[in-house]
Amino acid sequence: MAVLETIRVKFGILISVLIAVALLSFIIDPTTLQSVSASMSSKYDVGEIDGKSISYNDFQAEVEKITSISEMNGNPVQGDEALAQVRQQAWKQFIDEYLFIPAAEAAGFSVSEEEMYQMLTGQIFSNVLMQVFQGNLNKEVLVQIEADVAADETGRMKLFWDNLLKAVNTDQFYAKYQSLFAKSSFNNALAVAEQVKGNNNTFDVEFVVVPFGFSQDSTIVVSDKEIKDYYTAHKDNYKQIASRDIEYVVIDIVPSADDVAAANNAIAAVYDEFVSAENIKTFLLSKSERQLEKRWYKEGELNTLSSEVDAFVKAGKTGDVSPIFQNGNSFYAVKVMESAQIPEQVQVKYTQAGVEGAAEALAAAEPQWISQMDGFEDLMTTAVGQQITINGMLFEVVATKDPVAKKRVAILEKTAQPSDATRSACYAKANSVASKAGGKLEGFRKAVEEDGLYAHPYNKMPESANRLGSVEHTKEVTRWAFDAKVGQVSGIISIDNKYYVVAALKGIHKEGFTPVEEVAARIKPVLYQEKAAAKKAAEVSEKINGLTDLAAVAEALGTTVSSKEGVTFASFTSAGLDNKFIGAASVAEVGALNGPLQGNTGVYVYTVTDRSEGAFFTEDDAALREQQMSYSALQMLLPVMMDEAKVKDNTARFY
Repeated sequence: MAVLETIRVKFGILISVLIAVALLSFIIDPTTLQSVSASMSSKYDVGEIDGKSISYNDFQAEVEKITSISEMNGNPVQGDEALAQVRQQAWKQFIDEYLFIPAAEAAGFSVSEEEMYQMLTGQIFSNVLMQVFQGNLNKEVLVQIEADVAADETGRMKLFWDNLLKAVNTDQFYAKYQSLFAKSSFNNALAVAEQVKGNNNTFDVEFVVVPFGFSQDSTIVVSDKEIKDYYTAHKDNYKQIASRDIEYVVIDIVPSADDVAAANNAIAAVYDEFVSAENIKTFLLSKSERQLEKRWYKEGELNTLSSEVDAFVKAGKTGDVSPIFQNGNSFYAVKVMESAQIPEQVQVKYTQAGVEGAAEALAAAEPQWISQMDGFEDLMTTAVGQQITINGMLFEVVATKDPVAKKRVAILEKTAQPSDATRSACYAKANSVASKAGGKLEGFRKAVEEDGLYAHPYNKMPESANRLGSVEHTKEVTRWAFDAKVGQVSGIISIDNKYYVVAALKGIHKEGFTPVEEVAARIKPVLYQEKAAAKKAAEVSEKINGLTDLAAVAEALGTTVSSKEGVTFASFTSAGLDNKFIGAASVAEVGALNGPLQGNTGVYVYTVTDRSEGAFFTEDDAALREQQMSYSALQMLLPVMMDEAKVKDNTARFY
C-alpha cells in the first residue's frame, strides 16, 4: 500500500495524462490525431530540406538580413521582382546550409581556416571576393576591414562581413565539388577514337517507306489495362505539383463616362492658372498629378503620353503652352520651359563626397559613360571639367558626346479615377455573382450566365500563382483556392483596388502522381501508334516475303524507291529522315536488304549502298562535346540532390 500511495502522489499527474490520452483514443481515430499533429507542425513551415523544417520566422529573418545587406551596399530592395529575388536567395542559402554543404562534407570535402585566410588575402582565388573587391584584396585591406568591423557599434559591418565570409566558404565548397565532377569525367584515347570514327561515318542508302497515315484503324483497340500497365511502367513521367482548377470572373474597376468628364472639367478649371503661373513648380505640386521634372526630352519620347503632346513640344518654343489633349482617360497640357542641345551621354568620374581624400579618389577614378538617369539629370548640362555633388556623390564631367535638340517641359495632368458611385456599381456586379452562387459551383455558373459575364478557367493553378490572366497580385485568390473544398465559391476578393474577383473551385490536384484517369487520353494515342506500327510492319512483311530486290519490294508495296547520300549523325545531311531509320541504317551491312523496320512515321525497307569515312568531326569536337556533357551534369547536381532529399519549397504559400 505504501508503494501504491507513493506512486499516486508522485506520479498522479502523469497517470492522469496517460488516462486522458487513452480515453481520447477511443473518441478520436489515431490517424486523425496524426494528421492534425502533422498539419499543425507544418502549417507555418516555409519548406523542408532533407528532413529539416524551415519555419516562416527563420526564413523571414534570413530575408530581412539579405535585404539589410543589400541596402548597406546601396541597392535598396524595391518592387515585387526585387523582393522575389531576395526570397530566392534566402531559400538558396538554406539549401546550401542544410543540403549541399553537408553532402560535400560527406563526400570528404572541407574548407579550413588556413584556406579561408589565404582566400581573404588573395593567395587563393575566390570568385566571390573577386567580384566584391574587384581583385584589390591583400593583407592590408583585410586588417582595415577587421578594424572597421570592430569599430562599428551598430553591428551592420559585422553582419555584412559575416555574410561575406559565409558566401566565400560556400562558394569554395561548390568549386571543389564541381572540380571533382569535371576531372572525374575522362575519355581515354580509344573512346575518343571510336567517337571520332562513329561521327565521321557516312553512308548512302536506298529505301522504301510505307507511311502510317492519319486515318484511324477501328480494328486496333487499346484497353484500359494496357493504359494502366503503360502508366505503371512510366509513372515517373507523370509527377505533378499540387494545383487547383478554378473558374473566376473579374470586374474591372474603371472610370465611367461621368468620371472621365469630371477629369476633363478638373483640368479645364485650372488651365488658365497653368498658363499664367509664375512659380510653375509650386503650381504643379498642388494642382497636377505630375510634378515638375528636370528631365530633357528629345523628339519622340513624349509619345508615351500622347502623339499630340510630342508633336506640340517638337514645334513649340520656350514659353509656349499647348491646348488640352486627351489620351484615353488622361488629359494633358504642356508648357515648354527650356530648349538646348543636350548630350545623349556624358563621361564622368565619381567618388563619395565630403570624405577625407575625396579629391584624390576622384582624380584616380576610372571614367565611365552614362546616359540620362532619374535624379542625375543635372549631369547632362554640367560643363566639361566642372564638378557637381548629387545624392552624396561627387562627380566630374570628363567629356560629352552626341548632342541633340531636347526640351524641358512642365506637364499638367489629370487622369480620370473611378468615383465612389462607379466603385459601388462594380461591387454590385461582383456581389450579384457571389450572392446568386450561394457558395456552390453550379450556382456560380448559373449566376455568370444570367449576368452576361464570362467565367475564365484556370486549370492546374500552382500555389505560386500570383496572376490571373492580365491581372497581377492575385495571391489572395490562390490562397483561397488552396484552402477551399471542391465546389465552393469565394466571396468578393479585391485586387489592388482595381478589380473585384469571385472564384469557384472545381478541382484539386494533390502533389505526387497524376491519376491515370487524367493522363489516359495522352497515353492512348502512344499505345495506338505502337499497335498501328506493328500491324503495318506485319502487313509489309507479308507482302514482301521472299523478295530480295528493293525495286521488287517497292512494286509489291505500290510505291517507289527513294535514296539519300552522305547520311550521318554529325551533320545536317540527315535532316528530314526518321531517327529510328538513321540509327538502324548506320550499322547495317552494305548491300543487304533490311526491314521491315518500324520507324516514327512509317515502315522502312532499305539497303545501305555505300559507306565511307570523313574527317569533319575531330578530336577537338569530341573534347567540346565532353565539356558540354560535363557542364550539363554540373547543372543537374543540385536538382538531383534536392530530389533525393525530398526538398519541399512552400514559400509560395506565404508570399
